[in-house]
Amino acid sequence: MRDLPDLAPLIDHALLDPHQGVEAVLRCCDEARHFGFAGVCLASRWLPEARERLGPSGGRGPKLVSVVGFPFGAIPAEIKRAEAEWAAASGAEELDVVPDFGALADGDSRAFCNDLAPIVELGLPVKVILEVGRLTREALELAVEASIDVGATMLKTGSGFGPGATIEQVTQLRQLARGRAAVKASGGINNLEQAIALVEAGASRLGSSRGVVLMQALREGGSTATAESSR
Repeated sequence: MRDLPDLAPLIDHALLDPHQGVEAVLRCCDEARHFGFAGVCLASRWLPEARERLGPSGGRGPKLVSVVGFPFGAIPAEIKRAEAEWAAASGAEELDVVPDFGALADGDSRAFCNDLAPIVELGLPVKVILEVGRLTREALELAVEASIDVGATMLKTGSGFGPGATIEQVTQLRQLARGRAAVKASGGINNLEQAIALVEAGASRLGSSRGVVLMQALREGGSTATAESSR
């Protein structure tokens, strides 16, 4: 059996189902601490509760990650910036931001950048959520260059509400980024073999609501335990 990577430090344990309440949020935080995940990824609505559960920011535990403009990004830039500011003030340590896909569709790189730049200026690491499976090559190239130009630290394959992450998407983002930004694979990561393949393709972070399932499979010696499809 080949050596298996330690996935825990690569996983953003996500809870983005809008029909889940505070008990699920707190459980997500507890699971992330137990397994040593990289982060807990939540809607901004739950940041105060999660911050209290995880303890003060800047510690050695999981980072508190907030999505911004989620899941479609189709809100005015000023409102998106306000959400990002609120998230930062509420203890978020990283921001996963949905950009202005409308500007991208129009080929308007200036508007695309103006949507993201004020959020990057807040000083937190920003991952830009790109629905790679829905973008043309030209649109994806524009999105990658604009995201890197404004200072994004990571490019994310998708929101989890569109096509799931694939090896091809990770490879494509790595090639376009050319080492200037990292890659986060997100969406439909349901079993261990898939997660390992995405990491081997170059993903340095995995966004999944199935982190516990992945870790259980890893600890069982690499069985391909499969979970139902969910972010």
